[in-house]
Amino acid sequence: MDSNNNFFFQNKECEYFPCHKTDNIDDFNCMFCYCPLYMLGDKCGGNYKILDNNVKDCSNCLVPHTKNAHTFIENKFGLIMKYEIKNRLTNED
Repeated sequence: MDSNNNFFFQNKECEYFPCHKTDNIDDFNCMFCYCPLYMLGDKCGGNYKILDNNVKDCSNCLVPHTKNAHTFIENKFGLIMKYEIKNRLTNED
């Protein structure tokens, strides 16, 4: 792990590490343990599938677990904010 990079870390003590299959465990990034892009549905940019029960299955997605995940996710913040504002306006009393 590069100690000068605040956007990459590994938690090898985690009982689920790595939580996804990977060919390169040294590059597996735990910074986004729970993906902040999940809520974007088909706009997340990841490798997912929709199960028969309509649940989004991201078990084959490594987008939030790459060394450059922070940049990719940061570039989606505008879309995340748009969804949040829409959700807030929809749920107003």
